[in-house]
Amino acid sequence: MYRKPSNNRFGGRPSFNRGRRPAGGSRRFSGQRIDVSKFINKAVITEVTEHFKPEHMFADFQIDERLKKNIVTKGYVAPSPIQDRAIPHVLQGRDVVGIANTGTGKTAAFLIPALNKLINNPKEKTLIIVPTRELAIQIDEEFKGFSKGLGVYSVCCVGGAYIGRQLSELRRKTDIIIGTPGRLKDLIDRKAFYLADFKTVVLDEADRMLDMGFINDMKMIMSKMPKDRQTLFFSATMSPEIQNIIKDFLRDPVSISVKTGDTARDVDQDIVRIVKGKTKMDTLQELLKKDGFTKVLIFGRTKHGVERLSQDLVKKGFKADSIHGDKPHSRRQRALGGFKDNQVQVLVATDVAARGIDVSDVTHVINFDIPATYEDYVHRIGRTGRGGKKGKALTFIE
Repeated sequence: MYRKPSNNRFGGRPSFNRGRRPAGGSRRFSGQRIDVSKFINKAVITEVTEHFKPEHMFADFQIDERLKKNIVTKGYVAPSPIQDRAIPHVLQGRDVVGIANTGTGKTAAFLIPALNKLINNPKEKTLIIVPTRELAIQIDEEFKGFSKGLGVYSVCCVGGAYIGRQLSELRRKTDIIIGTPGRLKDLIDRKAFYLADFKTVVLDEADRMLDMGFINDMKMIMSKMPKDRQTLFFSATMSPEIQNIIKDFLRDPVSISVKTGDTARDVDQDIVRIVKGKTKMDTLQELLKKDGFTKVLIFGRTKHGVERLSQDLVKKGFKADSIHGDKPHSRRQRALGGFKDNQVQVLVATDVAARGIDVSDVTHVINFDIPATYEDYVHRIGRTGRGGKKGKALTFIE
């Protein structure tokens, strides 16, 4: 049943322990008011005449020809808006602040120029800092596709994975390090690598890192980097706190915003009110049995709740799995792989995964539990409606 309700109170602000958000996205809730009408928004039907026309093609960019071939091999022809606007400035060495909706190609906007730098000068190493291990792994996979045959190498440094292997990889030739703040700090303390060697730093989804309590680690890392570095900041949202960080970390940046609104234009958003006599689980089962619910991402509030919901769905005959902070790294990757390969119909996740899941053709995002903040909502539903395809987001209201 779909119905627009009056305002009510749901969710709350996250509670931090010594400045760091609990692993896995668990939060305590204390009554933040979220207007439920924000969960209702019909997808925008865009006329052909309104389609974005890039100023450049990838072939036009002043980059190495071998890199251009790899871009073509990956299926890239025309840049997305953020790529079209940002790449020329990054190639010129400018600091850049890029704001764009999720699923619009921010990763390529910084990876392509970083690779070109390395090809021209092997000393132009890049450090990429991200909030979650899933996002770090996704960026590393993208890098490997763009860098094939170019003789440049990356190391992915995330918590939950065996640190001994990362230490071993860092002893070999390393051109780009991609990692989460906590693990990067651990490796820096062990003198596994030296920040003075890195001339470019990318802060991807820095607002999320702030929300997760990583601000002190970020400041420590940035303070030890060369003063003449190039700093790139890419995100889907902006807050006053992040604006202050930009002032501290970036020098005369070029600001680029290609957002089309807080939420993606291609996501049809609505609420599902739980009717009297039914539970959320009853309602969820009915939805998942309907046509079209072929690749569904469900968000829950706590690690325990996510795991329990996943197990309950499996018992009821659904191909389901879970991803959360208490799950070992290898099992998280296996669950994500199964979802990508269509072996899993339903993936249940905490908010820790909202910015790290880059899976094609997610048909639905279901907010089984109300998100803690509207920013979390934006990033949850950004997992569908990607790459110009339509998606649907449903939020359960009791």
